[in-house]
Amino acid sequence: MSQVPNRSGWHTPVADSHPAARLLSASAVREHCAPLMAYVEQGRSANFIWHDARLDTTADYVVAVVEERYPDLNVPYHSRWRHFEAAGVDRWAALAAANGVDATDPAERVRVRIDLVIPSVLLDAGAGAAWRYVEAASGQILNRSEGLGVASLGLFASGALSADATKPLRADACALSRISTAHIASAFQVSEANPLVGLDGRAALLLRLGTIAAATPAVFGAPARLGNLYDYLKAHAPEGRLDAGFILATLLRALGPMWPARMTLAGISLGDCWPHPQAPGGVVPFHKLSQWLTYSLLEPLQEAGLVITNVDTLTGLPEYRNGGLLLDMGVIEARDASFQTRMLAVDDVAVVEWRALTVIALDRLADRVRARLGLRAAQFPLASLLEGGTWAAGRKLAAALRAAGQPPLNIVSDGTVF
Repeated sequence: MSQVPNRSGWHTPVADSHPAARLLSASAVREHCAPLMAYVEQGRSANFIWHDARLDTTADYVVAVVEERYPDLNVPYHSRWRHFEAAGVDRWAALAAANGVDATDPAERVRVRIDLVIPSVLLDAGAGAAWRYVEAASGQILNRSEGLGVASLGLFASGALSADATKPLRADACALSRISTAHIASAFQVSEANPLVGLDGRAALLLRLGTIAAATPAVFGAPARLGNLYDYLKAHAPEGRLDAGFILATLLRALGPMWPARMTLAGISLGDCWPHPQAPGGVVPFHKLSQWLTYSLLEPLQEAGLVITNVDTLTGLPEYRNGGLLLDMGVIEARDASFQTRMLAVDDVAVVEWRALTVIALDRLADRVRARLGLRAAQFPLASLLEGGTWAAGRKLAAALRAAGQPPLNIVSDGTVF
């Protein structure tokens, strides 16, 4: 069902029998990360030492952060919607009310939310320490993920992603295919004094998103609109029940050609997959941004009445805050201290290994945190652990340890991975 460019410029499906298909799932992430955890635990890695006892101390710290942020333990999913609520302001609700996004038409409301959240997530890669966004309405100065979220909301609200001036709150292929670096720079207030990491990569992602949406009418309709993804997913939700793993698989297959061509398998670009000699087939899939997008689609789909099942099919997100928490707490110890000081490439074998350890560690940490909180997995899914949670704890600890809350490592990013 996924579409990939062929020589004619058209798109052809990635069949289930294609060798790349086995890597396009959350289960593949765990299956390929687990051997790397075993490799490190056995003391065979030249990169890291694993300190399992320190995971208990980390669980205690995460529990304290959860209880501080959500005293009632009613923790929402880790998703882009939290960033739209930065500083306690529900900007999505205000935008919907001001533009008459009618709650009595849940199908159209969820389409608008999907129109907003897909480009916003794709624009969410690490901003860099120097970038800031000044929100005109409030005068608030925001940075990092919150700043990126609010800036992307402003881009969406401006109508820049819609080809229909009478319906500005849309994201369609026609408008996306016209997005330029200058558009993103203007919307995100980028200047020499306010640089944004991966600016060109962000614009290129949206351009490719428009091209792929137009070439995938089965998922995005014709004319192509991102929000039509809702209709595709609903059609694959028997009795209104939709498996979270199916959502991710749909995104990985439908949007796979959007990612820069790094690793390929039998002509298919694998996206957020990286080489490691100890992994099955020598490849480790992470699908970080695609899983982040899946988490961010859950609330709109639930609001529309779909029941999302098997949320814990998805994995933890191997990025700066979750993985940084493990480094800062000493659960993962780098054998070479320069790992945390030198500039690292995304495909550096140590970075791949650190990310794989993060995926497995988050599963183990979830069990410990739930036990301490007295909650079952159904009450406190992995998505809530991330929100409550490890991401916030990683940021809090980084702020206590380093100026400007910098993460404990430096990775060169083109804006399409983290």
